[in-house]
Amino acid sequence: MAVRRKTRRVNVGGVGIGGDAPVALQSMTSTYTYEIDKTIDQIQRLARAGADLVRVAVPDRRDTEALPHILAASPVPLVADVHFHFERAMEAIEAGIHKIRLNPGNIQDRAKVQRVIAACKERGIPIRVGVNEGGIVERKDKSRRAEEKATLESNYRGNLIRIMLDKLDEYLRIFDEADFHDVVISAKSIDPTIVIDAYTEISRRYDYPLHLGVTHAGPPETGRIRSVTALGALLANGIGDTIRISYAADPIHEIEDGKELLCCLGLRPRTEPELIACPTCGRIEVDLFKLVTDVRQKLAAEISLPIKVAVMGCVVNGPGECEGADVAIFAGNRKGIIYVQGQQRQTVPEDRMLDALLEECRALQDAVQRGEATLTNAHVDVKPPDPLPRRDGSVPLTVAGSARR
Repeated sequence: MAVRRKTRRVNVGGVGIGGDAPVALQSMTSTYTYEIDKTIDQIQRLARAGADLVRVAVPDRRDTEALPHILAASPVPLVADVHFHFERAMEAIEAGIHKIRLNPGNIQDRAKVQRVIAACKERGIPIRVGVNEGGIVERKDKSRRAEEKATLESNYRGNLIRIMLDKLDEYLRIFDEADFHDVVISAKSIDPTIVIDAYTEISRRYDYPLHLGVTHAGPPETGRIRSVTALGALLANGIGDTIRISYAADPIHEIEDGKELLCCLGLRPRTEPELIACPTCGRIEVDLFKLVTDVRQKLAAEISLPIKVAVMGCVVNGPGECEGADVAIFAGNRKGIIYVQGQQRQTVPEDRMLDALLEECRALQDAVQRGEATLTNAHVDVKPPDPLPRRDGSVPLTVAGSARR
């Protein structure tokens, strides 16, 4: 992991973005904002799942009219998504919104853009400036649009990034002239390699905090790979101050996956149980898929600490792969051996594995909460258990140091 790039810090309703603040996690509601109860319910769900900020769309007056009620019930700061109508930005500011997402290119009257900037400056409201692929090409000036389209046809990747940077320079001059510097930048694309290159170049030019994302990522099944490819690469290189993973699905998945990404990179402390499991192979002799699914559901329902739990289908590579686990089970031949922080605790039949594993997790959680134990989050030397005999009585490959990965 590279040292995180130092940026300016902006304050969004008490949540810091940039500077020495942790990488903030965002999502966006999929409700109509004017449907107040539905919007509040979704915001609260996203906040419980770990969202630091939530964005809401305000395309109509009835949406901004709903903002005071929504803001009063929101447990996290809210961002108003404004595109074409500067009136919506002004109404959102008046309602007490914590941040504005604005594309100056969609508001042709510069005087109106300056009025939004002045209002935000007066109230200490940051503005996110987007130069995203979906809206970067000129729409109203036909000659300029034709020129930009022709440029993209000759070298889409390289020229798209150049257009992004040119538009960003143009937009940022407007803010600089107004002596307004509470700016967050985004430069999203559907192509993760363009996202990586665009943000990398922007990070060299400016010290504004960066909002990372991949636009039009698709459903979670494919969007996860597309998003994590770009965001993981940038974050690992110290680039990025706030992220949103975007899916065509319930936004709760955006928070779940964004939080896991940040935890995996050590950019966010884990607060829930962590489950690891072997990928399975021809050595397993229990229904590992069902066991893993059941363990995951039980952990989510009953364990509130970041206990690391390992579920392994055999004893060959499992011990080496789950070192560092707080609770681990090695399953085979209709029975399982359970370890707690490196110490063998019990051997149980297959129909007792789930209950016994949860018993040990609950006991460890209770001990930690009483101050009698600590979670490892580090190396634990698990001594491999003796190989479990197969149903026919034969013994599988002997576990030895050379068998570990």
